[in-house]
Amino acid sequence: MYPRLFEIPLPDWLPWLGNELTIYTYGLLLAAAYLAGLQMALVRARHRGLDPTRVMDLGLWIIIAALVGAKLLLIITDFEYFAANPWDLVSIVRSGGVFYGGLILAVLVGLWYMRRHGLPTWTTCDVMAPGIALGHIVGRLGCFLAGCCYGKPTSASWGVVFTDPFAHDNVGTPLGVHLHPTQLYEAGAELVILAVLLASERRRGPFPGRTFWLYMLLYGVSRFIIEIYRGDPRGMVVGLSTSQFISVMLVPLSIMMLVWLSRRGPAPQPSRRRAQAKAA
Repeated sequence: MYPRLFEIPLPDWLPWLGNELTIYTYGLLLAAAYLAGLQMALVRARHRGLDPTRVMDLGLWIIIAALVGAKLLLIITDFEYFAANPWDLVSIVRSGGVFYGGLILAVLVGLWYMRRHGLPTWTTCDVMAPGIALGHIVGRLGCFLAGCCYGKPTSASWGVVFTDPFAHDNVGTPLGVHLHPTQLYEAGAELVILAVLLASERRRGPFPGRTFWLYMLLYGVSRFIIEIYRGDPRGMVVGLSTSQFISVMLVPLSIMMLVWLSRRGPAPQPSRRRAQAKAA
């Protein structure tokens, strides 16, 4: 557990920045997560014949929306606390927020961008989905090193013990207690989901939207289960954590969309004459 990766001493003529600049492990890995997911999306976009420039711009919009949405949902789920302690709103700058908030706003902004610039909606969503899973793997490793999103106490042999006082002061991580490594559970689940998504695309007869909604379905199921082992404070809705409540709505929606899109059939392929003319 290394919430602070390293510190860089600062010269005396920069007093407003303090004595040193701290590089936080979570922030560094979060940046790496976005870059890895975006790079994967760009490679997939070229293979699907999409404009890489448009996909790059879309990815940047999605990253901004994900950051904002994650923090907005964090404020909503902990509204009573922030209402009583408004100055603590500054602390959300150091927090990653709630993943579902980032995912929902990113999807909405992404749909707006695709419609505005004429990108094929479901094909583009399919291009982006594995990149989301890859980025989430890296991001959850950052959570593990920072000590946030920690699990409940456990007697299991694979329980982890956090010891860094900074993590306790920053995000309330319990110290000296064996906890479920829920950050690693989710990183492992995302790795399995990523493998399933890529393997499913090799099957015959894919239809636009399958990869995206399959990701939504699998993530919703895995997140609901992992939330059972989470021990950090989270908002509650009708007896479920906020993320479980969203999963309960997301899973049936994903199933319905998969059924509906499968009945529409595969994307139309260009005719041989059109393909030859384009190649000429």
